Amino acid sequence: MTGLKQVNQQLWLDAVPLCDIAQQYSTPCYAYSQSIIEKNFGNYQNALNNQPHLICFAVKANSNIAILQTLARLGAGFDIVSVGELERVLIAGGKAEKVVFSGVGKTADEMRRALEVGIHCFNVESEAELCLLDQTAGDMGLIAPVSMRVNPDVDAGTHPYIATGLKESKFGITIDCAEDTYARAAAMSHVRVLGIDCHIGSQITEVAPFIEALGHLTALVDRLALKGIELEHIDIGGGLGVRYRDECPPSIEDYLQPILEQFKSRSETLILEPGRSITADAGVLITRVQYLKNNGEKHFAMIDAAMNDILRPALYEAWMDIKPVEANTTATAIEYDIVGPVCESTDVLGRNRSLAIGAGDLLCICDAGAYGFSMSSNYNSRPRPAEVMVDGREVHLIRARESLADLTRGEHLLPERKAP
Repeated sequence: MTGLKQVNQQLWLDAVPLCDIAQQYSTPCYAYSQSIIEKNFGNYQNALNNQPHLICFAVKANSNIAILQTLARLGAGFDIVSVGELERVLIAGGKAEKVVFSGVGKTADEMRRALEVGIHCFNVESEAELCLLDQTAGDMGLIAPVSMRVNPDVDAGTHPYIATGLKESKFGITIDCAEDTYARAAAMSHVRVLGIDCHIGSQITEVAPFIEALGHLTALVDRLALKGIELEHIDIGGGLGVRYRDECPPSIEDYLQPILEQFKSRSETLILEPGRSITADAGVLITRVQYLKNNGEKHFAMIDAAMNDILRPALYEAWMDIKPVEANTTATAIEYDIVGPVCESTDVLGRNRSLAIGAGDLLCICDAGAYGFSMSSNYNSRPRPAEVMVDGREVHLIRARESLADLTRGEHLLPERKAP
């Protein structure tokens, strides 16, 4: 992780020791580096250079409004999948005209709100959605800007749970049906056809699948132009992977260079929807060892973070690096399974990790800035952790730790039953 450094046998995030964050905000606690978020977004801006473009951060990766605010100040657009994410973007100062609305199940109410604030476009994922959007926009006396999410049937070579571009996927319109769908959209009274969209998966570590998908898109765009349907933008989605263990993803520049080569002779604006590659290596989850346990077969380190705080290891069997926050010079390195207190056998955050640790020691789960807090829950009635932003030497609380009272807010007891 680029923001972590070792200082006097302690881990620091930028200019702040992680143990200081744990002391002030308790554990578990998410901590993010503002400078790394800014650097990662800047790498996209610099690589795109003079290419007309819009970088839409995938809000699902990390939806904290302070992170969205940081990106909005840099001129980012946003890729959303719900009206809740839209409201977060607006609260954070994001511009509605830089928002693209993806997702397979948009409701009429969500469409109305997005039309009301004037988003850039809807990434339409089915003909049924297209018809509802035309009707909804008509009821409001508006024209809905649309981009069709086309499924190119490209194998991105990623985990099956995060592959979205195969023909059996629930996402998008099959490329074989796309021309007919565009023709229907072009004939609608309250729809304006603006572009084309594609997203083939997440945590992709090779450029080839992106280039293959782009080839399918540009060929379709050219066929549509011959039919009089000219598009203004091509949205190639997101999905660029990061290094968690031994992956070798391309740099942002190396990822974009062959894509930009394809755009040299084209007039369309390029839209991207990066998420993980902007925030993953900007965040850590700080947790404390509660107990050490040996059941005769395995050694366990019981920590105060759990699968409800960070779901990726349980959901995807994802490997995440786990480091001691401070060197324990009195302990002997032993292979531990790092487990949480949730009552599920899948509540394992790391298996067979060689660590010299003791009860009370702090651990750092690295590269946790994407799909960490945003996928958290209150399972087992556990309050969700605090989130802080590190800005140089300063630490800002950007989400307070949930209280026990927060767990039942909005719930109501039943009235007493009347006697029969």
